[in-house]
Amino acid sequence: MGVDSVRNDDRLRRLEAITDATLSRLDASDLLDELLDRVRDLLDADTAAILLLDPHSGQLVATAAKGLEEEVRRGVRIAIGRGFAGRVAATRRPLVLLEVTPDDVVNPILLDMGIRSLLGVPILAAGEVIGVLHVGTLQPRVFTVDDVQLLELAADRAGTAGQIRNQKLEQAAALALQRSLLPSTLPKVPGVDMAARYVPGHAFGIGGDWYDVFTLPSGRLGVVIGDVAGHGLASAVVMGRIRSALRAYTLVTDDPAEVLTLLDRKVRHFEAGSLTTCLYAIISPDRATAQISSAGHLPPILAVPGEAGRVLELPTDPPVGIDLKRARHTTTVGLAPGAALVLYTDGLVERRGELIDDGIDRLVRMVTAETAEELCAGIVTKTGLDEPTDDVALLVVRRLADR
Repeated sequence: MGVDSVRNDDRLRRLEAITDATLSRLDASDLLDELLDRVRDLLDADTAAILLLDPHSGQLVATAAKGLEEEVRRGVRIAIGRGFAGRVAATRRPLVLLEVTPDDVVNPILLDMGIRSLLGVPILAAGEVIGVLHVGTLQPRVFTVDDVQLLELAADRAGTAGQIRNQKLEQAAALALQRSLLPSTLPKVPGVDMAARYVPGHAFGIGGDWYDVFTLPSGRLGVVIGDVAGHGLASAVVMGRIRSALRAYTLVTDDPAEVLTLLDRKVRHFEAGSLTTCLYAIISPDRATAQISSAGHLPPILAVPGEAGRVLELPTDPPVGIDLKRARHTTTVGLAPGAALVLYTDGLVERRGELIDDGIDRLVRMVTAETAEELCAGIVTKTGLDEPTDDVALLVVRRLADR
């Protein structure tokens, strides 16, 4: 077998190790660890490390390492443009150091270990630098063009895994935020029976849908359903801010329309560009009436014992944050004993290929004056939310019959 043939076989072996499809089956963190093991073996290196960019600080953060585990344990951060990894990120090009000196690196761990030579390449995603992959040796080493190309190929795999990892971290953060803002349990309130559901859309996992229930100093009961357009952490953050602001404004006035008007000013100034629909209702201390104001939200459904459910006819004012040319409206609705008020977001009734009115009509037929929990559970079951395509928030408030 000739020298060229041996080289080709070796190059093929190295490429297969990096492009191995089994890597794709690993969790993002495990993939990075396995990738570093293979890179270190294929390049006969003593160390291998991945630093991913923290977009908030503009620093590279040691995320995975082999032979440099202390770098990850200490949470080493490198500014773009500083040190070896920082220069790789700044230039977006491979960098080789044949002899490492204190002037070349800012990470003391590399010097303490006695690293003599380094090869680093940028990790790119959609044309943007998201990190750096570098290997080091304890003996002086001349890295070849093939070595550089192999490390760049590994960086491509790391870029995909890094994006997946960041997406999962963002999704986990959004989920934690949303769960902290949704009531873990609904309050026990005299005179009413309540139940709620939140179902995340399977395609996104997290969004800006929310519901809220709280008692007011006047003895009234505040009830909210809302939807911030979009998905992910950004929408969940906006949702949290709007929810907190609305709660604060309910202590200023007992008129739902005035609460939403105050919320308009806040959203226009601090959340400009976001689209939010919201419905706020105040139920009287005797639970006999509800004052309702809608900011572009879908109308609630009312079920009275002995009658078919019906959509409440309310003035639908513009979504929150729109510069109104007219005042918002508050409508007073009677709640007979045993009556149930159903509030929901569009994910419950919106289906691709049909008018939203059809979905609302379908929901109306499901609404009866049962207990809140029975009604809530029945709606979820009949609507078929096993594979929702959008987030769904559902809140049922029912006046007890003996009130």
